[in-house]
Formats: sequence, structure tokens, C-alpha cells
Amino acid sequence: MPKFLIEVPHDSDRVECTRVVKVFLSTGSHFLVNADWGCKDGVHAAFMMVEVDSKAEALAIVPPAFRDHARIVGLNRYTMAEMMSRAERAAAAARAAAGDPKEGPGG
Repeated sequence: MPKFLIEVPHDSDRVECTRVVKVFLSTGSHFLVNADWGCKDGVHAAFMMVEVDSKAEALAIVPPAFRDHARIVGLNRYTMAEMMSRAERAAAAARAAAGDPKEGPGG
């Protein structure tokens, strides 16, 4: 199932910060009650990692009052083989764009 990072920023004002945290905690939503917060480190936002079917479904988790400022990021992992393949394709594309033929053995 796809995984998403939900980031919900809020103002750093102490009253606003307290209000937002209280809204999240009072919803009863498993996701919202278990949000992680960056406030103590000066990053005033809630963070949640969720596994749902789509970005729209991830956004629906966020209380309506905060959706306009929420950021939903689709997450993925790479294998070393995938990265090597991507690097090779990027190098080939760069050579082609520069008009350089790929050097063969001995050349």
C-alpha cells in the first residue's frame, strides 16, 4: 500500500500552537492523536506517516481547517540496483545531449 508523509504546519505563536495540538488530540482519530510534532525544535508542524490508497485519502485525514496548508508527500524506497540503473541512464542521456558517443573498449 502506498505510504505518505503528511505535514501540517501552523503558526509558532504559543496560543496557536496549543490550539492546533488540542484540535488534533481531541479528534479521536488514530492518525491525529499519534502525530509527531516539531514544535519543541522550532518547526511548528505536525507530521504523520500513513499508509492509504491515495494523496486524496491522506489529505482527508487532516482536519478541514488545516487542509489548505497541509503537504502530502508520496514516499518510496530505492534499491541499489535501481539507483545504479538510474545513474547509468542519466549518464547516457547527458552524453547524448552533449553529442558524445559512448566510448567502447580500447577507445
